[in-house]
Amino acid sequence: MTDSGEASNRGSQERTVVHLVRHGEVDNPKGVLYGRMPDFHLSELGREMAVRVGEYLQRNDITHLVSSPLERAQETIEPLAEVLHQEVTLDDRVIEAANDFEGLTVGQNPKQLLNPRLWPKLVNPKVPSWGEPYEQIAERMRAAVTDAREAARGHEAVIVSHQLPVWTARQSYENKRLWHDPRKRECALASVTSLTFIGDWLVSVQYAEPAADLVARASKVPGA
Repeated sequence: MTDSGEASNRGSQERTVVHLVRHGEVDNPKGVLYGRMPDFHLSELGREMAVRVGEYLQRNDITHLVSSPLERAQETIEPLAEVLHQEVTLDDRVIEAANDFEGLTVGQNPKQLLNPRLWPKLVNPKVPSWGEPYEQIAERMRAAVTDAREAARGHEAVIVSHQLPVWTARQSYENKRLWHDPRKRECALASVTSLTFIGDWLVSVQYAEPAADLVARASKVPGA
């Protein structure tokens, strides 16, 4: 018989993986910076990406599924949820960052940035132009990861979120500076950032792009 101390020590060494997935391509021909706006769904290519993510992860020991409440994230996790026959928990903490440019088409019409009300948003590198501080994004993402890790203890969990929250979480876990050049994020459409824990300790971060060939065909329009 194993005493309670030995059992507790063994349990604390369990390996748990939390996969942070960015959603697939969005149908956004006008290049709207949609942020948290409703009714932005995956494009046909985005749905192919979602299937590819499902194929990539379906053989893993996944016991817990989480998604941002936005449609594009729910549609990305749907193929995986269907093949695993698992329910998806919607978590507001993994939603897209709050965006003061929401609804604009800055990529196609840069003159919108001439609006004086937007100027203060462009001068502080520690606070992104969309308004939500990086520290706040990191805090809510890490809380969601912790809960997912606990729910899947000894197994694996998947969280489908958005580029900035996923990248900010990774930077935070790797003890790197949160403010950054958005063009240098390693977080492509339908990418998978995998956080491996032994007990409560993060031991590795791995990155994969199971839909890399599809990403090459994706729209280059900002907001896609």
